[in-house]
Amino acid sequence: MDAAAPAQTVDGNAIAGMLWDLFGADVTALVGTCGGCGALAPLAETVVELDRHAAIVRCRTCTRTLFTVLQSSDGTSMRVGLLHAVHSSG
Repeated sequence: MDAAAPAQTVDGNAIAGMLWDLFGADVTALVGTCGGCGALAPLAETVVELDRHAAIVRCRTCTRTLFTVLQSSDGTSMRVGLLHAVHSSG
């Protein structure tokens, strides 16, 4: 996170563009499973700590880090934390 630009806390919809850069599609409707507590929720409903360089995506139920999206001059990348599984909601 960037100390010069404090993070804001938002929901998962706020990182739709960052995830589009990675996957080429809107993946916020996909359902993630937290490896910490087992909660299931659409990525749009996660809690995100967001600044201009990174998004830390947390489980809304237990607050553990599911994954982190990083933006740099090399592009956008994702580091997986406790995101156990992702599946379609249908």
